[in-house]
This record gives sequence, structure tokens and C-alpha cells, in this order.
Amino acid sequence: MIVSPPANQLKAQDSDSLKQVWESIGADSCPHTYNFHMHTICSDGQLTPLALMQQAVNIGLKGMAITDHHSVRGYLEAQDWLVRVAQQSEQTSLPHLWTGVEITASLEGVEVHILGYGFAPENLAIKPYLQGKSPTGENAAAKRVIASIHQAGGLAVLAHPSRYRRPARELIPLAACFGIDGVEAYYAYTNPQPWQTSSVQTKQVKQLALEYNLFTTCGTDTHGLDLLRRI
Repeated sequence: MIVSPPANQLKAQDSDSLKQVWESIGADSCPHTYNFHMHTICSDGQLTPLALMQQAVNIGLKGMAITDHHSVRGYLEAQDWLVRVAQQSEQTSLPHLWTGVEITASLEGVEVHILGYGFAPENLAIKPYLQGKSPTGENAAAKRVIASIHQAGGLAVLAHPSRYRRPARELIPLAACFGIDGVEAYYAYTNPQPWQTSSVQTKQVKQLALEYNLFTTCGTDTHGLDLLRRI
């Protein structure tokens, strides 16, 4: 049984365990084994944190992160649920839940989304980005967002890099210059059913990740009621 530690006991090695997982995932890892991009009613999703966790257990996820926009309320509720379930039944196989958040940022004038993982939510550096709304001014600069995630002990990932006004081949090098740790390589841009990563974009993003020594992650970006789909 794998149970995540309470939020106030997060340690730096939690990010280390996340790196180990990212080094092992591939196109078939999501959505049944790992999922690092999903939303609850605590931002713009339709699932409650409880319903999301019940689905995650039923699917058999080994590891996951709730990445609500500018909030960790969903993560905290989900973590409390995991602790309660673990205490009630030692036979239950539970996923590892890392902290997560999705932050709107400006990368050289282009609005992008940066995912933060494995950070300590009580750290003062990350607090400005957990207030339920997009950052403004200097706080919105991608360089500052990435640095703040790092200061809180976490890892920063460029979400869905092929969905922006500038192509991934331009944005990923820029993000790498600012210290981004990874890119969301396995992503379903056309919302197919069943879920599968978009092969053309994935190939390009993986090549850029290799070139700039970045981790590659996967996620459904679920906003609806089914963790196996985006909408």
C-alpha cells in the first residue's frame, strides 16, 4: 500500500520519487497507470476531489497529481481522503498522490500554463500562486513561476506545449532557459475516445525534451466527469 504523506510532512525526496516515475513512463502509461494532469470543482473541473479519488482507485492508478488552477484545495481534500481510507483498510491499494497545481504564466509574451509538482504548499514562495486566480504583473513571468515552484521544493513542467500561439519548437527552448524541468509530452490534443496521446505532437515534444534534457510527463487534463478523458 502506498500512501502520500500529509501536506505538512512533504520532503524533498518526494520530488526525487517523481523524477524516477517520469523516467519510466511512456505513451501507454496514461490514463491507466499514471496521470499528472486533472481538475476538480476546486477550479474548472466537474469532479469533486472525493469522486476523483474514487475513480483513480477504481482505475488502478499507481501515481497521480491533481492540478487545479491556482489552488491546492482539491489536493488537500484528496489527501485527507487517502489518509482516512488507509487507516480504515490496510488491504486497499492506493495511488501515490503528489502535490500539483496549474499556473497561468507569460513566457516571452505568450500565455502558457506551467504545472508544478511535488512542492510544499505551505512554502511562502508558492503561496502567491495558490490564491484561486491567475497571477499578474511580475508574478506572472514564467521565469518567476518556475523559480517559485523550485523554491517550494517542486518541479515545473510546461503543460500541453503544442497548444499555444507559438510552436513548441520555440517555446520549449525558452522555458528550458528559465529552468523548466519537464514538458507534457503525452497529451491528447483532439480528445479522442478512448484516450491516446497525439502521435505527431508527442514525437516532436519528446525530441525537444531529449535535446534540452527535460523530463517527459503524461496527463489527461480531465475537466469532465471521466478521468479517462479530457472532457
